[in-house]
Amino acid sequence: MRRIADGGVVAVTQRSVAAEAGLTPSLVSYHYPTVDALLSATLAAVNDAYVAALERCARHDDPLRALAGFVAACGADRGPAVAAEYELFLQAGRRPALRGEWERWTAALDALLLPLVPDPSRRLAAAAGVDGLFLRCWCDHRPWATTDVERVLRALVPADLV
Repeated sequence: MRRIADGGVVAVTQRSVAAEAGLTPSLVSYHYPTVDALLSATLAAVNDAYVAALERCARHDDPLRALAGFVAACGADRGPAVAAEYELFLQAGRRPALRGEWERWTAALDALLLPLVPDPSRRLAAAAGVDGLFLRCWCDHRPWATTDVERVLRALVPADLV
């Protein structure tokens, strides 16, 4: 993640990762034969935490309130690691090796929203709204409070749909 945070995805090579980790390039190349393999493993590690957070939200008494807290907290963290995470997720659109992790994220988000939004088209719209909220909360100059995010989520998922 530090390599991506420092110089973007283009800064990731087996050699640069080996130097950062204090390993030989051949050892890194053996375990990760391509840069995409390195990126995919990194995104999988990031995604593990995000998917687990969505699963915790789904078990909450009020899943939308829990999701709002998660989105707001992610948006408040403006550190370089979060920027690197966003960059990795955006790379899934360009790099087929990363798409499996994007699909895992969308499946977890869909599972969270399914009991709240049974209609598939409306659920897809709500999921797109959640993805947009993550980016907007991170990019906006002012931090979003959980209550602000929750207000938007409740507009996306009205009570009469639940």
